[in-house]
Amino acid sequence: MEENQCCHKKKERSEAEYKGLLNRLSRIEGQVRGIRGMVERDAYCTDILMQVAAVNAALNAFNKELLANHIRTCVARDIRDGKDETIDELVATLQKLMK
Repeated sequence: MEENQCCHKKKERSEAEYKGLLNRLSRIEGQVRGIRGMVERDAYCTDILMQVAAVNAALNAFNKELLANHIRTCVARDIRDGKDETIDELVATLQKLMK
């Protein structure tokens, strides 16, 4: 598959990008399981809230990395190829992320 199809529901990622994203997601999964365990053990509310804030920060970092890669590859390539609709897609995505 060609890499420029990334903005159209699929993308081939480099091995490093793929592993980096999956590692981040694995850590986030572990954090969420930890929160579940805290609830099951009746942990103090503030302690749970702090862990939820850490998960939110980790998800935001994941989004930033993914978005930066998207702009550097998919968006840049489509703009070079004259596909201006990609800009509208990016704007719509950013608006959803900033809610």
